[in-house]
Amino acid sequence: MKIVFDQIVQFEACRAAEAWCGDRGIAVGRMERGQPRGLLRGPYDIAKWHNLSGPERRELDGTMTGDMRHGPVVIELKGEEADYPLISEEAHDD
Repeated sequence: MKIVFDQIVQFEACRAAEAWCGDRGIAVGRMERGQPRGLLRGPYDIAKWHNLSGPERRELDGTMTGDMRHGPVVIELKGEEADYPLISEEAHDD
C-alpha cells in the first residue's frame, strides 16, 4: 500500500505522514538525510536507516521516503490500508 502526502508548507507533509502513522500505532524511524525512515507497528524506537541491519530492515512493516522538508512524503506499507486501522484514544494514553 502506498500513501502520498503532498502538503507544500515546510515540514507539513512530514508532519501529516507522522500523524497518520501515530494514529495507527505505527512507530516512525529517525530522520537521516537521503535515507528512508523505517515503519513498524507498535511502541518502538527505530534507529536511523544506516544503523539498521539487513534482517532488521526486512522485519519493518514499511518505509517513509521523500523530501521531509518540502514534500512530497510517501509511506509504503505491507498489505492494505485496512490492515492499519485507527487506534482508539484510550490506546494512545497507555
